Amino acid sequence: MDAFTAGLLHRIRTTQTDLTRARETGDDYLADVEQAELDDLHRLAAEHGVEVALPTV
Repeated sequence: MDAFTAGLLHRIRTTQTDLTRARETGDDYLADVEQAELDDLHRLAAEHGVEVALPTV
């Protein structure tokens, strides 16, 4: 795995964790910010052919 892919996947995991925390604490603004960041990261991954495993719910 190259550094770009590793970094991107790390950012996705971190952002997902931050989004979950924001939702759990009721911080709607931060949840919106984190969701937008996560959407952008997923778009970037798709544009570069990086496969992202979605978390199981």
